[in-house]
Amino acid sequence: MPAEKRKLARRFFSYYMRVMDEVNGQLIGHLADISTGGFKLDSSTAIPLNKDYRLRIELTNEVANKSSMIFMARSKWCHEDPFDPTAFNVGFQITNMAPSDFEIFSRMFEKYGSQNSQSQKSSNDYLWR
Repeated sequence: MPAEKRKLARRFFSYYMRVMDEVNGQLIGHLADISTGGFKLDSSTAIPLNKDYRLRIELTNEVANKSSMIFMARSKWCHEDPFDPTAFNVGFQITNMAPSDFEIFSRMFEKYGSQNSQSQKSSNDYLWR
């Protein structure tokens, strides 16, 4: 098995949170995996690679005293979901986030993230390629 390439801790995301394109209001996907530097979405459409997005995550009052946060992220990879041929798994790298929103994102990581089991890993399981 290859050595882990990611430098930042990563967790499976156990809470259903929507991620929207702030520019056009369209749903991009739902958080599936989170690290302090980025995240993986489950999406119903393929996402173009290396594209910058202005994204909005709808928040719960358990992690923030506001309803959403807006930040910039870049799509890094997109694969067909191995279990659902109508879905895609998409990796994003955060490129610009306000420090106060990063604190919220870190709380989300701690509150809703759970350690991945070895059985959930695959050869294309690295967040950044």
